[in-house]
Formats: sequence, C-alpha cells, structure tokens
Amino acid sequence: DRRHITAEDVLALSTLTRARGVEFNIEGNPFAPPREGYPGLLPLCAQTRPAQATLVPDGDGQITSDHGFDFERDGERLRPLVAELKAMGCRVSLFVDAGNPLLERAADVGADRIELYTGPYAEAHAAGDAEAMLALFATAARRAQTVGLGVNAGHDLSQDNLRDFLSNVPDVLEVSIGHALIGEALYDGLDATVRGYLALL
Repeated sequence: DRRHITAEDVLALSTLTRARGVEFNIEGNPFAPPREGYPGLLPLCAQTRPAQATLVPDGDGQITSDHGFDFERDGERLRPLVAELKAMGCRVSLFVDAGNPLLERAADVGADRIELYTGPYAEAHAAGDAEAMLALFATAARRAQTVGLGVNAGHDLSQDNLRDFLSNVPDVLEVSIGHALIGEALYDGLDATVRGYLALL
C-alpha cells in the first residue's frame, strides 16, 4: 500500500525471484482498499502469484504491524479471501498474537500457516527476561501444529534474539526479518549479515 514498498517494486521482485528460483512472499492487509498506485492485496497477488501470502491486520496509520488478527471479528471476512488466494496457488499465513485464545481458528478459515507476532518476545529478550514469553510462544506453536497449521514467526527478530527463539519454540518453518537485517547490514554489509542469519538458522 506504498508505505514500505510500491506495487511496481512487487512486480519487479516477482520477476526477479521467479528468475532466480527464490520463494516469493507478499505481506499485506487484505482489507485495505485499493487506491492510486495500489490495486489492493488480492489483485496484486493475482498479478504476481506469490508462493505465500501473509495477511496482516495493520491499518494505514500504523508504521508497521503490532498485533495479530481478531478471529472473533475478522474470521468470517477472512474465509473467502483465504479461499481466493489458495485458488491462485498461494500458501496463506495469518498474523497472530501468541496469546490469542482463538488461535486455532486460523485453520478453520482455511489458512495453511500462522505467523506469530514476535514483538513482545523481542521486547522481553532485550530486557533480559524472555523466559515467560518463550514459554507462551512455544505453547502457541504447539497449539497451531496440533490443528495442522505450520508456524512462521516475525517482527523485531534479530541476530541477538533469533537463536534463543528458535531453540525454544518448536518447528518454526520460517522467520520474517527485514528491519533488523538491513540495520545490521549498514554496519557489517549485506553479504556478511545474511550469512550470519543463515548460520543461526
């Protein structure tokens, strides 16, 4: 929606990733309306056919995502959109808070995966008190896996906190790391930073 990336960038990245055999994931709010320069998330996915579409509930006024979906409110609105994305051949992941009591409903609306919002974990880790958060996230991952959902994770993950997270939260399939990776690369270079993350993974 032109806050972090433009539709033109998405089209270029789609071409690049396809040419290089790299998986392409688009993340966005499926409820955000089209506007000048942005056709909407589903039309953009129809144009680019990403391997994965990660749906997030962030509003236009937010700098970045800071919470997961409320399935009580959004579940039925999500169901047809998830079905439409899956008909395009996209794997669908829904952004979810680890403490969401209705986390399992992501499976009911047709999602393949959830992406756990890791902001609270990163904050606790930085404060030196991540034990309770790690237990919460491990429980959330197991709950999701019990109903057949794959588990992704993302937000504020970095080289400082990633190893602890992956050592304690079972069977995380992928992590989304953008801001920290680029920030670290300003000091160490992109090649060294990517290699650092690969070593942690």
